Amino acid sequence: MLDVAVIEEPAAAEASLDPIRSRILAALAEPGSAAMLAARLGLPRQKVNYHLKELERHGLVELAEERRKGNVTERIYRATAASYVISPSALAAVSPDPSRSPDQLSARWLLALGARLVQEVGTLLTGAARAKRRVATFAIDTEVRFASAADRAAFADELTQAVAALVSRYHDESAPGGRGHRVLVGIHQIPTAQIPTAQPGTPADSAEQRQQAEQRQQSEAAPGTASHAGQERQEDRP
Repeated sequence: MLDVAVIEEPAAAEASLDPIRSRILAALAEPGSAAMLAARLGLPRQKVNYHLKELERHGLVELAEERRKGNVTERIYRATAASYVISPSALAAVSPDPSRSPDQLSARWLLALGARLVQEVGTLLTGAARAKRRVATFAIDTEVRFASAADRAAFADELTQAVAALVSRYHDESAPGGRGHRVLVGIHQIPTAQIPTAQPGTPADSAEQRQQAEQRQQSEAAPGTASHAGQERQEDRP
């Protein structure tokens, strides 16, 4: 079983989003038959069997083994992955396109870049799985707490300069057998707990306090907060 699998086909994405089928996928982290799943999930066996066939048709579950019990053959299924990511390619023409409105200080552009990352790495993983090869990638995930917006902006500037210098140093347009790589660096705030919505009978001053809190959050998310601070390029070479 894979740790993460990418769903690229619209029909497979639709199948995975069905509430019953998503429960079956989660339950199949441990292999089981239709009868076993029906008992686990409290569903009729016939319904579970139908959904299993649909999930198998879209490559989301696979046959693990067959067990002979008297005159009956019990089919044991398992999920093809522990978790799934739906590629933006499943959205076809309405998938995000970072080239439409590039803006380093736009959170939506950062989101579009992230969507492209899912799509491209998903495509690489699919091809590598067929060829039984590994995909050469590298990632860093860390957190930083800035004392002020000025520090955040200075960090973004220094990071931009450092990435540009590295790309300039290692990029080789004419290297025989070289391969293009994409470098993506982004900065965004870590989401905080949402402010509860006003309930009937809530005092007016409480609503005002919530409004003030929202304004503070917006001011903290001023330009540079959810910024894309990197130089995203396809030229980096090994």
